[in-house]
Amino acid sequence: MTPTNAIAPSGADREKAWLKILSAYRKPHIGRSTLELAVTLVPFVLLWASAWASVHFGYWLGLVLIVPAAGFLLRLFMLQHDCGHGAFFGRRRLDDWAGRAIGVLTLTPYDYWRRAHAEHHASAGNLDERGVGDITTLTITEYEALTPRGRLGYRLYRHPLVMFGIGPAWLFLFKQRLPFGMMRSGALPWVSTMATNAAIAALAALLVWAVGAVPFLVVHLPIVLLAGAAGVWLFYVQHQFEDTHWSRPPEWTFQYAAMHGASHYDLPRPLRWITGNIGMHHIHHLSSRVPFYRLPEVLRDHPELADLGRITIRESLRCVKLVLWDETSRQMLSFRDAGTRRTAASAG
Repeated sequence: MTPTNAIAPSGADREKAWLKILSAYRKPHIGRSTLELAVTLVPFVLLWASAWASVHFGYWLGLVLIVPAAGFLLRLFMLQHDCGHGAFFGRRRLDDWAGRAIGVLTLTPYDYWRRAHAEHHASAGNLDERGVGDITTLTITEYEALTPRGRLGYRLYRHPLVMFGIGPAWLFLFKQRLPFGMMRSGALPWVSTMATNAAIAALAALLVWAVGAVPFLVVHLPIVLLAGAAGVWLFYVQHQFEDTHWSRPPEWTFQYAAMHGASHYDLPRPLRWITGNIGMHHIHHLSSRVPFYRLPEVLRDHPELADLGRITIRESLRCVKLVLWDETSRQMLSFRDAGTRRTAASAG
């Protein structure tokens, strides 16, 4: 049993001390993990089948079922995410094969994604190590140094319609079909993506044969796009909030960036469940081997972590406009606020 009376660390080394405290929560329970997989996969399959069946009686009924089906597909991705950290079953081989199987449903080549995501964890918040597994974020200085065409490209990339609409479709339907960013990183990224592509094609062909091409696309495409948009949104608000942390070595440290560069997205309980508690992202980044279903235990035993980087749903909506990092004020700013500060500095 995890002790509930551990003394919270303080002082300059408090982030390192938290690592020792969180190590007590890293052991997964095989039975619980198996149950979590069952209560996610089975409802997803049933909802998918029900949505398809409803097409025969009117698509609007099926459209209602597509929303919860997308929620369960999102949750499957969160289970795959835990597998990638070796935190789901706690056995590398079992985690890897479970992750690969789930990746066929989430359209995410597991081994390729796992490597990119590991780089994200190792360098999150490091201004000198951006570009792999994260959302492109420029400093004000870098943005101002761009050509007009470059600024337009960054503005388009950061536009909500692109970030949460076109972006997820591009990522899950097209980009992850090739190991972009790892083309010359050996055979594994290629084997991972090509094997996943082959399995996706085989499963899609089977479903098209069973239900027809149009019903398959009418049901599955919206599910994938909704789940993908929700996943990108979660990843966005977990690092793109006003008081996040970015710095350069030697100031940058993994522990500090983990706790202060990732948010606590405080969601209502049903949304916490469907998102696999991923909103407790600061804890996850500090100790990624803690299983997702044990993250609430950490907040229960150490409530002082709850207010660290906490943002609500209402507050998260304002994060959409935060696009540039100000190295002077150490805050994320909107294009408008960055322009106002530049004008004020020039006048001064």
